[in-house]
Amino acid sequence: MFDLGELAAVDPHADEAALIDRITWLEQAKSAAAAGQARAAAALDAKRRAEQAAAGVPRAKQGRGVAGEVALARRDSPARGGRHLGFAKALVHEMPHTLAALAGGALSEWRATLIVRESACLDVADRRLLDAELCADPSKLDGMGDARISAAAKEIACRLDVGAVVDRAAKAACDRTVTIRPAPDTMTYVTALLPVATGVGVYAALKRAADTTFDDRSRGQVMADTLVERVTGRPAGEPASVALNLVMSDQALWGADNAPAVLDGYGPIPASVAHRLVRDAVADERSVATLRRLYRDPKSASLVAMESRSRFFPKGLAGFIGVRDRTCRTPYCDAPIRHRDHATPHNRGGPTSATNGLGTCERCNYTKEAPGWRVTAADENGVHTAEFVTPTGARYRSTAPPPPGAPLITISEVEVSIGITLNGLHAA
Repeated sequence: MFDLGELAAVDPHADEAALIDRITWLEQAKSAAAAGQARAAAALDAKRRAEQAAAGVPRAKQGRGVAGEVALARRDSPARGGRHLGFAKALVHEMPHTLAALAGGALSEWRATLIVRESACLDVADRRLLDAELCADPSKLDGMGDARISAAAKEIACRLDVGAVVDRAAKAACDRTVTIRPAPDTMTYVTALLPVATGVGVYAALKRAADTTFDDRSRGQVMADTLVERVTGRPAGEPASVALNLVMSDQALWGADNAPAVLDGYGPIPASVAHRLVRDAVADERSVATLRRLYRDPKSASLVAMESRSRFFPKGLAGFIGVRDRTCRTPYCDAPIRHRDHATPHNRGGPTSATNGLGTCERCNYTKEAPGWRVTAADENGVHTAEFVTPTGARYRSTAPPPPGAPLITISEVEVSIGITLNGLHAA
């Protein structure tokens, strides 16, 4: 193995030219490392598929779970692991010139990814032609930024097979979606991926609203408020018809401390913001606020139990697991929880319990069912942990995030989960 410390070392007394040379060399080393990762990932996939084919595994199931192993090894999410593996197989098996340019430092990993992405719609023969035309002479890549690299690859792809490019654009509309992710200062990004004509139309409508509104708000504020009003059907300043799950300590709820709360689907928020959400829900006659107690371990402060309002225990248990885990429990995966699953499968004797339960996204749940994967969960000194073992024997650990609030002294102290339900839409 390489000495990473030596690789990261820099002589602080070196002159400016030497420091620039070091930066340049390290950038080339990053590209070479990316090429090495691609070769290793493609080799792992080929080896696993060959072993499974020899064992009689159906072709459709061969290689299942490899992307998840690549993701864990790279300390990345499973979704990105799939992209890393697809990128690696394209470079190694179909685009040798792009791979060589990456290994030699003429391309960064991202720019190589742009070339692979723009060529994805082509058949193998045309993809190799694009690869040779664009990257056979690495010197042609000098000075080309992301936009120029992408445009060049797209131009060649259109010239080789315009029908394939048009077909891909037509199919892309099926990928339209809306996503949400946290932003600084208790803000959030709500992003819509739309066909170009629709997206431009949405933006033009918001822009027109801003052009015809004259008050003390900025142009951006008017556009944002207009978007909220047209989506929710209510003025931007009023609560929307949604249910919010807010978890905060009892001390913070009553103003005894300023421990952050956790808003489901967003993450930690300041206690003052949480107080405002609670106050608005209680003051609005159209809203319903409910309380549910969550019990914490007196030593570790981890969640250990939940008061259930349902006679159907699995429903209450599923809710507890969701509150405890917050996001998918696979290491490095921050995807929303879609499944509540047994760490040790039920058909192997795994109990339906809080300890053996895990919140996972759909992809990770299917990945861990692939041959050779093992997952175990345990409560270690009151802290819920899960261990993931891949078919190669690599081990990765995941720990449930701590709940908000200061460490507890006695089991009688509790967490308070506030389900804020607006406009009479009640959610437990």
